[in-house]
Amino acid sequence: MSSPRGEPLLGCHVSASGGLHRAFERGGSLGCTAIQLFTRNQRRWYAPPLVPVEADRFRAASREHPAIRMVLAHGSYLLNLAADPREREEISRRSAETLLDELNRCAALEIPYLIVHPGAHGGQGEHRGVENALSRINEVLRRFEGATVLLVETTAGQGTGIGHRFEHIRDIIAGAGAESVGACVDTCHIFSAGYDVRTRRQYRRTIREFDRLVGIDRLKALHLNDSRGALGSRLDRHAHIGRGEIGIRGFSHFMVDERMASIPKILETPKRTDGRDMDRENLELLRRLAGVKR
Repeated sequence: MSSPRGEPLLGCHVSASGGLHRAFERGGSLGCTAIQLFTRNQRRWYAPPLVPVEADRFRAASREHPAIRMVLAHGSYLLNLAADPREREEISRRSAETLLDELNRCAALEIPYLIVHPGAHGGQGEHRGVENALSRINEVLRRFEGATVLLVETTAGQGTGIGHRFEHIRDIIAGAGAESVGACVDTCHIFSAGYDVRTRRQYRRTIREFDRLVGIDRLKALHLNDSRGALGSRLDRHAHIGRGEIGIRGFSHFMVDERMASIPKILETPKRTDGRDMDRENLELLRRLAGVKR
C-alpha cells in the first residue's frame, strides 16, 4: 500500500527473522511508514558478522518499499552501559564492544538511528550510573566512523536502572555531544517514571520539562506504548494503545502535536491478543487520532 507524504512516520517493531530484508515486507504489509528492528540477536553477546550480501539485500528492500520512509534499529537488551567497570569489568567491556558492532551494522545498512537503554547502576547510585554510561558511549563513539546517531531511550526506572529522569538523558547527551547522540522517549516508560501525559495540561507540562532539560530538537524517536503500570509505578509493562493507564486521550496529544509531526513513532506493544493482529489495530487507532484516513 502506498503511503501519502502527509501521513505521520508511524509503524512498529518488526521481526527480521529469515533475513534483515524481510523486515520491510512485514512493515509494508501493515502499511507502516516507519519500522524498527534488531540488526542481530538481541539476547546473545555473540553475533556472526554482517556479510555484504545481507546488507545489499537490505538496501535493495528499502528501495522496493518507498512507503517506509524511516528505519530505526534497537540495541541489544544485554547492554548495560551504566555498569561500573571497576565492579563489573566484563559486562562493561562487552557492552561497549556490542554497541560498537551494532553501530557499524547500522552504518552498513544505512540505518540513521540506533536506540539503546542506558542500563543500570547496580547499587553505585544514579550519578555514577550516568557517568559510567557516558564514559562507555564516548569510548565507543571515538572508535565509530559512521553517521548513525545513537538515541538514548527513557526508561521506567525499574530496579537500579537510569534514564527515568530527563536529567539523566540531558547529562548523557550534553557529555557526548549533540551531533552524536539524541533521545528516544517511550510513553510507557516516562509515565511509569512519573511524567503524566493524560490530559492536555499534563502533556504540555511534561513536554515543556523535556524541552527545558533535553531539548525538543534532540528528540529523534518516540515509542508509543500504553502502560500496565500506574503513574510513577516504575513498572515497565507495555499495554495496547488505550487499554492501559495512559488511555487514548494521552496518545492523541502526541499524534496532533505539530512538534512531533516529523518524529518517527514506533509501537512496541504485544503482537497478538486472542488471535487478533494487534499491531494492525493499534496502528489504525493511532492513524485515526492523527486524522489520517485510508
